[in-house]
Amino acid sequence: MKNLKLYLALVLFTLTFQSCITRNASVSTAPREIWTVEKANTWYQQWGWLRGSDFIPSTAINQLEMWQKDTFDPATIDKELGWGESIGMNSMRVYLHHLAWQQDKEGFKKRVAQYLDIAEKHKMSTLFVFFDDCWNATYEAGKQPAPQPGIHNSGWVRDPGDRLFDDPTLTDTLEAYVKDILATFKDDKRIVLWDLYNEPGNSNYGNKSLPLLKKVFEWARSANPSQPLSVGVWNKSLKELTDYQIKNSDITTYHNYGDPQDHQQWIDTLRSVSKRPLICTEYMARSRNSLFSNIMPLLKKENIGAYNWGLVAGKTNTKYAWDLPMKDGKEPELWFHEIFNPDGTPYKQAEVDLIKQLTGKR
Repeated sequence: MKNLKLYLALVLFTLTFQSCITRNASVSTAPREIWTVEKANTWYQQWGWLRGSDFIPSTAINQLEMWQKDTFDPATIDKELGWGESIGMNSMRVYLHHLAWQQDKEGFKKRVAQYLDIAEKHKMSTLFVFFDDCWNATYEAGKQPAPQPGIHNSGWVRDPGDRLFDDPTLTDTLEAYVKDILATFKDDKRIVLWDLYNEPGNSNYGNKSLPLLKKVFEWARSANPSQPLSVGVWNKSLKELTDYQIKNSDITTYHNYGDPQDHQQWIDTLRSVSKRPLICTEYMARSRNSLFSNIMPLLKKENIGAYNWGLVAGKTNTKYAWDLPMKDGKEPELWFHEIFNPDGTPYKQAEVDLIKQLTGKR
């Protein structure tokens, strides 16, 4: 009888222990829910007015050149973020790339941490971007191509691009990448937000991007970072993608390169379907009448985070317009993006003066 009681006690203990393991495992891997509107608005209040640029150092042509060990350039990052700080910017939106992580996981994370240290030195928060459907479909590790004269973003690369459709097993790598980065930086208070996917459906992908869009939200929610998650609305004609982005983002983000009337319409439309804070993560294209003089004051008035494309002119060639290549490489009469020359002098002093006025730097 004594042995029987001991046996039954051991069985009960084993079943209880296994139940706890199963329950705890399900808790740790279950994707978290989207933030409530109340939580999103409370979170937004702590940041004040976010303003900055989509940033890549002038010495990098793309995300790989920015993050790979041999071409990571902290000296230039430090210098150029200092220029941003000098005009009152307090945040930058920065693209990552899974291939830089895949070839050197621990080194990549150390470089991300180093970037955050430099940004913090300049009183800058950071908004990181994981995936991207824009520009070149293919990419390779190692030395990156030289810029093509006068061609906007001639070397920028998608992530994961066509490679995902050619090799569906890449999904496993992408999942490991997203979860590793989030596990490492999920409680870093210097990170504003995780922008999970830039312009899904661009490059004529359309709804081919929807499966990855859904997966990256699931992976990120499973990692349960303290920072919010979002994917920016950029093309309202991609209705299924757009609806999913708005419905699943903790904070509503968007891109707009239109004039003030068009931009205001976007703001009004987004606010009619979302009561969450708004952050504009791309704007300012001079030839399209999206200017610091007419859009930045609007965003400040509406209390919308404002990230223009481009801080310093460099290897990305984004001072040239998307649709107006200048293959002779001559200086464009009107810069499309960017604020500073590579030597730190402003492209237009009047613009810098206005930015400083809006940010309280003067």
